[in-house]
Amino acid sequence: MRLILASTSPYRRQLLERLRLPFDVARPEVDETPRPGEAPDALAERLAAAKALAVSRAAPGAWVLGSDQAAGLDGAPLGKPGGRDAAIAQLRAMSGRAATFSTALALARDGRIEAAHRDETTVRLRALDEAEIARYVDAERPFDCAGSFKCEGLGIALFEAIDSRDPTALIGLPLIATARALRAAGFAVP
Repeated sequence: MRLILASTSPYRRQLLERLRLPFDVARPEVDETPRPGEAPDALAERLAAAKALAVSRAAPGAWVLGSDQAAGLDGAPLGKPGGRDAAIAQLRAMSGRAATFSTALALARDGRIEAAHRDETTVRLRALDEAEIARYVDAERPFDCAGSFKCEGLGIALFEAIDSRDPTALIGLPLIATARALRAAGFAVP
């Protein structure tokens, strides 16, 4: 059985490698622009499915795993900052507050979604001063991460708490649900 990860994210690739299954990687050609008024959870679910379906249609018979993550603070989306100033602004806005991260996955085969799941993680940042934020951003450069942190790295020091059913979801792929979906599809996952 062939498995394809419909993502070029190095974070998702590293997570999926933990399951010790052979897989290929394909870039999904999907417009990731949020729709007007689209909530972060709906965005994550829509994009995970769109990525899985886009690659699935081009790879008959293969199982295709799509995933996406969207973050929100007070209902407003938190995207990837892209640069230092935007990362500092995001962390400043989240200082002393809670943000919600929705991470969705979809498993498709032959142009049909066979399994889907969404995990929600709440992160509570401690009160951060400007110097702490700048030191962190300069040290880890989390410009490609929604919320401007890497919880698997130095970013963990920014938090008071992380509430989640699956700690890997915050990194970008909920492995508990992924393993369950792959087992149901017939893959030999422990």
